[in-house]
Amino acid sequence: MARIKYYYDTETCKYERVKVKSTDIILNLLGLASLIIGCAVGLLMLYNNYFESPKELMLRNEVAELEFYYKNLNEDVTKINQILNALEKRDDDIYRIILGAEPIDAEIRNAGAGGSERYAEIKKSTSNFQEEIFSLTENVDKLKRKMYIQSKSYDEIIELAENKQKLFAAIPAIQPVANKELIRLASGFGYRVHPVYKVKKLHTGIDFSAAIGTPIYATADGDIEKTNVSFSGYGKTLIIDHGFGFKTRYAHMHEFAVKEGEHVKRGQVIGYVGNTGTSTASHLHYEVIKNGRKINPVHYFFNDLNPAEYEKIVELASIENQSLGM
Repeated sequence: MARIKYYYDTETCKYERVKVKSTDIILNLLGLASLIIGCAVGLLMLYNNYFESPKELMLRNEVAELEFYYKNLNEDVTKINQILNALEKRDDDIYRIILGAEPIDAEIRNAGAGGSERYAEIKKSTSNFQEEIFSLTENVDKLKRKMYIQSKSYDEIIELAENKQKLFAAIPAIQPVANKELIRLASGFGYRVHPVYKVKKLHTGIDFSAAIGTPIYATADGDIEKTNVSFSGYGKTLIIDHGFGFKTRYAHMHEFAVKEGEHVKRGQVIGYVGNTGTSTASHLHYEVIKNGRKINPVHYFFNDLNPAEYEKIVELASIENQSLGM
């Protein structure tokens, strides 16, 4: 119960009851409310300065987590980029040199993935991590492009390797008849005495003397382009198209072991030595044709001879004697 207050009135010489005005009550209440609000605000500011709210604590933890994952992702991108750089170096310095291809230009490998509009949305962002997001996105885009270029490079390397393998298989690299003792080479490439006209004429192949029926081998992989039978000139003749501009001709044969259009492999028997056409003895006349031009076959006998044997057969092929046929 509120205490009643009195005051002494000198005019009436009596104690009169103190009457409180409504405005005074309201002013007092407003003052009290202001004081309470001021204290509350002060306490809240004090609390916010020294203590975090649950929401702020949650946001701070999320930021810390994002920073952790960003750091890890950035490190992973750096490591992948280092690995890719090593692959690019191996590609340029080893694979392409071996296969005879030009290295990929550094400007192509390091070219950007797109214009500035590509990152326009990121630049418009008001995020506190705008710079980090932009940097990481740009690095990932560059990495994607480099990986794409490297994958296309490996596709090219595979194609080059396959073509190189086919090229090696297409080069006439062995002797067309068994000649381990190196005694069958009867006449080499160049000007030789013609067996019929007895004058020097260009001998466009190599003659291997051998008994009739001696197996003849394909000197490289290829397709049988033509078989021909004639009673003069080359006699029974077989031509193999090896691709890459290489062809080989086998003349004065006794019979064929293959037919036109058939695919043959190096070392496969394609026929047998004979004495047909313009020939003075059983032998094989063998020619190598490169891009339409007849060249010295002796330079291609490197797959079944060691260096000493190769030197010996080159010496035998250089002797100017009489050929055994055309």
